[in-house]
Amino acid sequence: MLQIDQSFTMTHQFPVCFDRDTLAPESPLLRDILERAGPGPHRVLPVIDQNVLQAHPDIVDRLQLYADTHGEALELIEPPLIVRGGEISKSDPTEVDEFYQRTQTQNIDRHSFALVIGGGAVIDAIGYAAATAHRGIRLIRMPTTVLAQNDAGIGVKNAINYRGRKNYLGTFAAPFAVINDFDFLASLPSRDRVSGIAEAIKVALIRDGDFFNWLHDNRQGLAEFSAEPTEYMITRCAELHLNHIRTSGDPFEQGSARPLDFGHWCAHRLEEISASELRHGEAVAIGIALDSIYSYLKGMITLESLSRIRTTLEGVGFSLTHTALESLDIHKALEDFREHLGGRLCITLLTREGAAQEVDEIDHRLMERCRQYLLEGTWPS
Repeated sequence: MLQIDQSFTMTHQFPVCFDRDTLAPESPLLRDILERAGPGPHRVLPVIDQNVLQAHPDIVDRLQLYADTHGEALELIEPPLIVRGGEISKSDPTEVDEFYQRTQTQNIDRHSFALVIGGGAVIDAIGYAAATAHRGIRLIRMPTTVLAQNDAGIGVKNAINYRGRKNYLGTFAAPFAVINDFDFLASLPSRDRVSGIAEAIKVALIRDGDFFNWLHDNRQGLAEFSAEPTEYMITRCAELHLNHIRTSGDPFEQGSARPLDFGHWCAHRLEEISASELRHGEAVAIGIALDSIYSYLKGMITLESLSRIRTTLEGVGFSLTHTALESLDIHKALEDFREHLGGRLCITLLTREGAAQEVDEIDHRLMERCRQYLLEGTWPS
């Protein structure tokens, strides 16, 4: 028998930047990011979320002016690829296929860039397309929603939905850079502003008790989308997510423990049941509530903590019940999540505000009680 053992180490390095008016001709950020790849000009295909284009109808002209101003670094591949926003971009293969076609017809190769400007679903779908075309086209993400700026757009995961299963096909592929431009947030509908806050509450509950206290104390300002608390929330949430990816020892999730998926085992199922009528963040908020009640009933957190979690979630604007909860098959949702993790169930539960524990068994009858609390709106007291 012949056996050749090998091992190698790779360093993934990409900046996550926070900015305003990034596409102004005098802004150096995008130019400087492209110049990290060496002398230009670098060919860049803009991929724009249709919702962003509707809210910012001048964005194509602004991109062209920026390219004209920084021609030594940037050559736009025209016309931009406009894709549908929201979960349809992940569930229908049209968006990904259009990207593949453009790589063929316009000779987009691994030394080119895709600049994707949009919400989390579009970034997920085009990230998957970019990671699989030519085994990897360099990707610059410009997230335009709260959820995408503090979570979905900053990590190393990309995915599309397949046969009704959320994120069934995907890759782990680090972007070349991420640019969070706060100016895009001003045009968001109120519902989308609130939705992204769920991921901040999630990561605070499992990682940073002081941050959770801050979220609780600033819930009114966050509900009103005041600039200062909103921007701090996004940057701190992004920092905590990135710190986990960098220091957990499992950035590509080879194991079963996925603490950043607190509240997600049922959230993904609720999205599927509601045919994506529930936003991801709205489903995560319900998942946080469900697993927080379960943590309390198991004696892991105090009633005071549970009350503060409810006050925070509802205070920023979440409804913690939905008709999709009535159709939730707890056993099947947990089994699907176990399969997604790789064979062993691993559910994150709270031990206090800012700390969590993974468990591999869930009492289905007790979890059913938790669901009834949410359906009836009568939490433990």
